[in-house]
Amino acid sequence: MFSEKILHHSQLLYHSFARTTGKSLLQTVPISEEFLAQALYEAPFVLLSHDTQTDPVFNYANLTAQQLWEMDWAQFTRLPSRLSAEPVAMAERQAMLGEAREKGYLSDYQGVRISSSGRRFLIKGAILWSLYDAQGAYQGQAAFFQDWTFL
Repeated sequence: MFSEKILHHSQLLYHSFARTTGKSLLQTVPISEEFLAQALYEAPFVLLSHDTQTDPVFNYANLTAQQLWEMDWAQFTRLPSRLSAEPVAMAERQAMLGEAREKGYLSDYQGVRISSSGRRFLIKGAILWSLYDAQGAYQGQAAFFQDWTFL
């Protein structure tokens, strides 16, 4: 069901979150790569990540993220991550990402985001972290949150 790339990226998200925060994204221990990929993709929380380009583009968005931003996988994974925030919030978002990159992760972040239809929502309690693979190579940044309010 999932491509080799998504199976690998799901592992990266799961293990880097645990290494960085000391917490687990799931309440159950994944029994296979496929189980992990499906559990993260169908989770009731938002999980997304962007790549390492100068203007990073989303490379992962689970179903909850897709529904919240009102985009499908193909749309989401072509979107520069800076465009997930309103123009007035972009500077704040960039500073927050810089802090997360410097410190490894940032917890309890909140900020306003905007869906593809223009619907605004406040995310609360977000954890942002830098993605490093098992060899220590930087792979981008990710975000997890489960609390949001439509404005």
